[in-house]
Amino acid sequence: MSMGATRIHDPKQLVTAIDHAVQDKSESNLTKLRKIREFAETHGIVHYPAGHGIGHQLMVQEGHSWPGTFAVASDSHATHYGGIGCLSTPLVRTDAAGIWATGRTWLRIPSVARVTLTGTLPAGVTGKDIIVALCSLFPTDVHNLAVEFHGSEETMASLLVDDRLTLCNMSCEWGVWSAIFASFDKTLERWLRYKATEAALFEDRTTRERINHERVDELFANPPTGDHDATYAKQLYLNLSTLSPYVSGPNSVKIATPLNELVPQKIKVDRAYILSCTNARASDFAAAAKVFRSAAEANSGKIPQIAESVQLYIAAASASEQEAAQNAGDWGVLLEAGAQELPPGCAACIGLGAGLLEDNEVGISSSNRNFVGRMGSRAAQAYLSSPEVVAASALSGTISGTGVYKAPTGYSGVEYGYGTGRENTAVDELSGLVQQLNSWVERAESAVATPPPADDLVRGFPEVISGEIIFLDKDNLDTDAIYPGKLTYQDNVSKEGMAKACMMNYDPEFDSVAKPNDILVSGFNFGCGSSREQAATSILAKQIPLVVAGSFGNVFSRNSINNALLGLESPKLVERLRAAFSDSSSKVPTRRTGWTLRWDVKNSTLEVQEGEGGETWKEKVGEIPPTVQAIIAVGGLEAWVKREISAQI
Repeated sequence: MSMGATRIHDPKQLVTAIDHAVQDKSESNLTKLRKIREFAETHGIVHYPAGHGIGHQLMVQEGHSWPGTFAVASDSHATHYGGIGCLSTPLVRTDAAGIWATGRTWLRIPSVARVTLTGTLPAGVTGKDIIVALCSLFPTDVHNLAVEFHGSEETMASLLVDDRLTLCNMSCEWGVWSAIFASFDKTLERWLRYKATEAALFEDRTTRERINHERVDELFANPPTGDHDATYAKQLYLNLSTLSPYVSGPNSVKIATPLNELVPQKIKVDRAYILSCTNARASDFAAAAKVFRSAAEANSGKIPQIAESVQLYIAAASASEQEAAQNAGDWGVLLEAGAQELPPGCAACIGLGAGLLEDNEVGISSSNRNFVGRMGSRAAQAYLSSPEVVAASALSGTISGTGVYKAPTGYSGVEYGYGTGRENTAVDELSGLVQQLNSWVERAESAVATPPPADDLVRGFPEVISGEIIFLDKDNLDTDAIYPGKLTYQDNVSKEGMAKACMMNYDPEFDSVAKPNDILVSGFNFGCGSSREQAATSILAKQIPLVVAGSFGNVFSRNSINNALLGLESPKLVERLRAAFSDSSSKVPTRRTGWTLRWDVKNSTLEVQEGEGGETWKEKVGEIPPTVQAIIAVGGLEAWVKREISAQI
């Protein structure tokens, strides 16, 4: 209640779940969790204590997210709910507190991209393979866009709801604002009907009021549809029939390789993981158990053990998913094969608890992120794949496939591209031209935009920011690199400690290189990944007032605004820095450039002096909206909400 609120604005809006530090049994953590539970009980908030599962899974299975509605969550994988047709986007913890206090938040409405899926998913290929491939095939195309997945009835019938959840969940790593299946089809209806029947049959189910046949009837009697004249900022397509199993990595979600190209390399595996909100449902454990059952047929019917050099960890997305896997016998098969059981929760995916990667180890996981240092040592290598590939790799000791997938005769690779994947009609061609013209007009308008007059700045917002440029030449510099996950849930880290930890996983020398009042410049999609606010506050703790990047991840942008860290996009500056230093004999992660930057906020002008004797140039940059100025001017969203509440008393 540090924002000054004395009550929750609307307890019915809220759901809380403990899912990250669930293996921490320290007295301090248990005390914190107890206080959270007591707070929820006092204010009538739905609460799932540690052990129930991961919040995103609970939101779906318990009916808190619903097709055709809008939901937000203070975790980057809130895109998960789009798998059942619920529009959803991540916020951050300060946003969540603001909603609790006021019932309101701020949003930047994104442009929309359409992704058309054609063909059908082959045997041995999963929803995980789709999103791993998309992250690599279209690495920058949907940055900060809202993505709609479309496909024919036949295509959608090949995608189970669990596949859709996986695809939307990991679309966060693709860089989207949101991802949603726009198809209210028979597959979704059957899934909802099953859940409604289950809720009606068992007295202990608390989901009856949220998931019932009457509500399903209403949904499919009048399903949400897009406007008939809607246009898209981009259109992409992927032919599922040509897709094969893919593996992401090492240490990047933007690098992916067809499995059949990796298998001959015999990449050794030290640790394997089937866990996370992405791929740890009963169907995932069934797929993994099938690998061992199939191997048992050649082992006198006995379940074989995982390779002696491998440790396999399993953690369900929720307690009920674990129960379903146990009832099916799949959980027992994995334990018999040598898997180590962890409690339902986020586990090693965020670098907490048992089984973390150590120096020079290789891990393969069914989770969603493999950033450097996220799952343990920054000197380890991490790959991502489907649960069955994880299981096969644990069994063989090297990255391996199950043998289920068979490439079609004459196979020449995956088919993908721009457009809808079908032959364009005259209407399609005209629509494409209109979209392209609109894009050109928007860019032209932006380029000649009139700077705001001086009196348009909100009182307290800085008029000028200047300093020496330090350059971090990396695209997709993620929040795990900016602030390590192992510190994210430690409440006692001092401001000085945060400053020292800043960029620890990117460059251990950053702390000694960066100085107060430096201007940090980096590449494109800066701050992608986790929603941790410390990615912004650690930069502030380092006394760096401004970050300039080619572009920013959506969640980092929110975090920086909410915590009063200024951010500015300048692709031109990034390219000029790269041109100047790309041939340097000394490649360093963090470079003191000798260049200086001056941002005239009043007149939306950036001036750069390229070192002693170098060129000086200016460019127009984007304006800061008054609403954003107002938040930053008072020191961040918490102070802004507190002021708003005080004004209403």
